[in-house]
Amino acid sequence: MHKEILEDIGEKELINRLGKFMPKNQILDDCALIKTKNNDLLVNCDSLVENIHFNDLTICPRDLGWKAVVSNISDLLSSGSKKTIGITISLILPAKTEWFWVEELYKGINKALKEYGGIILGGDCSKGNQKAISITAFGIQGELELRRNACKPGDIILTTGIHGLSKLGFMIQSKVNFDNKFSLNERLIIKSIEHFCRPKVYPNFLNNLLKTRSQKKIRRIGCTDSSDGLFQALQDLAISSKCKAIINYEKMPKDKDWPKGDKWDEYYLFGGEDYELVFSLPKKWAKNLSKFDKDIKEIGFFADGSPSVEFKYNKKNKLFNNTPFKHF
Repeated sequence: MHKEILEDIGEKELINRLGKFMPKNQILDDCALIKTKNNDLLVNCDSLVENIHFNDLTICPRDLGWKAVVSNISDLLSSGSKKTIGITISLILPAKTEWFWVEELYKGINKALKEYGGIILGGDCSKGNQKAISITAFGIQGELELRRNACKPGDIILTTGIHGLSKLGFMIQSKVNFDNKFSLNERLIIKSIEHFCRPKVYPNFLNNLLKTRSQKKIRRIGCTDSSDGLFQALQDLAISSKCKAIINYEKMPKDKDWPKGDKWDEYYLFGGEDYELVFSLPKKWAKNLSKFDKDIKEIGFFADGSPSVEFKYNKKNKLFNNTPFKHF
């Protein structure tokens, strides 16, 4: 009898199968919702593993600490968190890890918490063959519930910023040799490395949504982040909401010096770790928000149809044949 291994079934199927051991709909979003008498809590857990997400060549420990916090806060924000309470940290480290590395990691963690809120609540340490940082973050649910399954046909799809830069920064840090016909200028190189090593999130996002809301009775909107790439974010929204995402290639916001070509479109769509928010709003609300925050861009809309992602003009649809990032 064939024994199934994780490499064969993949991350998404693994999560689906684990979901059978949990309450209904518990795995639809990155965060779990815990209802209490006063404030409802959002809880998120994210891990970074050596030689999968980082190594000493691509990122220093202080930047890694920052990034470990930001990846969790991004998930909280994409569920509608209005405040980060704090985090717990689990470390797996080889016994020969230098104290300096751990100290620098925590300096980066504290710097991110000082920027975005929250404190270190505790954690755990254990010995292992390679480094791993697992953070559990706790936030307070805001007035708006942001959920992957809340998109509706007719909603406008928007994003908070540019994608692909973190992928490029990772490739630069990894000393990848680029095709000679592509010339990367110094500004783009610096910006990409910064996006990879010190990604930013949008703590004012929820307030801006509330300020521009066209109807106060709307309490739920579709949202996720692009930690696994723009395509994966769109696919997750489409599948969870049971509708079709139609993207306008020309409207996807790119850096002014981003090279042209299918390979660079692939980096843009499938790169990951940009931590931009990808979400949908009714037309009037989307228009209000885009006017209020010029960094937020409309990139498409949701329509009735089989859950999928396609371009408005199908000449570019072959790009979606590429494979998103895999953890297994």
